[in-house]
Amino acid sequence: MKKLLTLSFVPRCTDLGLLVLRLTLGLAMFWLHGLGKLKGFSQMSGQFPSVFGLGSSTSLVLAIIGEMVLPALIVVGLFTRFAALGATITMAVAYFVIHGGALSGQSSGEMAFLYMVGFGALIFSGAGRHSLDAKLGNG
Repeated sequence: MKKLLTLSFVPRCTDLGLLVLRLTLGLAMFWLHGLGKLKGFSQMSGQFPSVFGLGSSTSLVLAIIGEMVLPALIVVGLFTRFAALGATITMAVAYFVIHGGALSGQSSGEMAFLYMVGFGALIFSGAGRHSLDAKLGNG
């Protein structure tokens, strides 16, 4: 029973877990959020929420960087900790500023919160062995 509860029969592989985390978060953010913003840039640029007085277009460009460029770096594991920091900041702005820190209700920021925590974990862990950072010795 203890083997079942502790899953001791499943080998531990932190690097594989980090790869799964990077691929899942990065690809989901890229395909489900960033790509739509890039494709709809001309329609969205005038109505996108202006964050910190930067203007709609600038805020949208920053969101696209945070939801496409940085997640792409995370997926391949290149400059992962830096990219994760930028993606975490993007999601923190989405969660706290756009969604008002709400985890439920009509304006729920639940997804932004989950992405924020996941990307935040990568700041501390790094990309792991299965990454370009490891191949290039970026640690």
